[in-house]
Amino acid sequence: MRIIVDAMGGDNAPQAPVQGALQAIKEYGVEVVLVGRGEDILEALQKEGAAELPQGLSITHAGQVVDMCDNPATAFKEKKDSSLTVGLNLLKSGEGDAFVSAGSTGALLSGATLLVKRIKGVRRAAMAPVVPTGGGGSVLIDCGATAEGTPEFLLQFAFMGSYYAERVLGRPEPKVGLLNIGAEPSKGTDLQREAYQLLQKAKEEGRINFVGNVEAREAVEGAVDVIVADGYSGNIFLKAVEGAGLFLTREMKKMFMKSLKTKIAALLMKDSLRDFKKLLDANEVGGTALLGISKPVIKAHGSSNGYAIKNAIRQAVEFSRSGIVEDIAENVEHMRLPARSAASDGGAGENDRKIVKNTIDSQP
Repeated sequence: MRIIVDAMGGDNAPQAPVQGALQAIKEYGVEVVLVGRGEDILEALQKEGAAELPQGLSITHAGQVVDMCDNPATAFKEKKDSSLTVGLNLLKSGEGDAFVSAGSTGALLSGATLLVKRIKGVRRAAMAPVVPTGGGGSVLIDCGATAEGTPEFLLQFAFMGSYYAERVLGRPEPKVGLLNIGAEPSKGTDLQREAYQLLQKAKEEGRINFVGNVEAREAVEGAVDVIVADGYSGNIFLKAVEGAGLFLTREMKKMFMKSLKTKIAALLMKDSLRDFKKLLDANEVGGTALLGISKPVIKAHGSSNGYAIKNAIRQAVEFSRSGIVEDIAENVEHMRLPARSAASDGGAGENDRKIVKNTIDSQP
């Protein structure tokens, strides 16, 4: 298994990608290709005590870097020698099994869509992070790849999220819920009401385990394994969960630091508090899968440290081995409405180029 890593992407590059690559090679026995400025990568390796390239690690030089201030819609084309563009082209040509980047979300989505391409028949790629819930985590799809959706997009998101929950999270017959403002089928906008009918039909055909609408409160409690949303609503849900986690962590710390008695209580609960913190720590997950792309792509958080990059590489390995891409390709006819123009079926048509206009440059 060979994982391509954008060594120049993220706030802590190239040190964090180098650290994560070294840890992943040691723990998972994978090969890692670091893509970026060779001299910077070698310097980062020396800081980690590696005078020579360790077995399983290789470097592909790329002289440019996609910065966060670059236009995400065009950066991968304007900077053809960037670590992001070179890495995606390596994935496209089959020189690796998956690609990991902590760089610009918008540029990664645009590049993956137009270079690696979507699976034929998939209307939009979707970002599918695993968010902490009372059920041990749920797949949220979409969380910002496409701000404005259609009922067909949500239908496809449900299928793709279901495959991911089953193959990667190990949830047999994962429960799929449509994020909405109420449980009744009549709730929501036209988008949710029409999507509900499509999802219900897919359930009746035995293709997904759709359990109906789910409110944000029940979703956080773990009522479903897959939370289906348009990118706009999903992004708000994601950021609300992240914010709530930060708030709870901060308030608990203040509470336990109030007095000697509470400090002793914190000491007695040290292991449980550590587990709680890990539950809310994005570094434990590693990154967000881009579902609907023809090859596995993982978006790591922009602030990822070496531990997070290591976990993103693990996630990329699991994604690649899961067979999800093949599942989607084999079943895409069941998640499509009557055929439209060829441009919407995949490839770098005008429809694909419009995707970037609706991209939310989120950092899940």
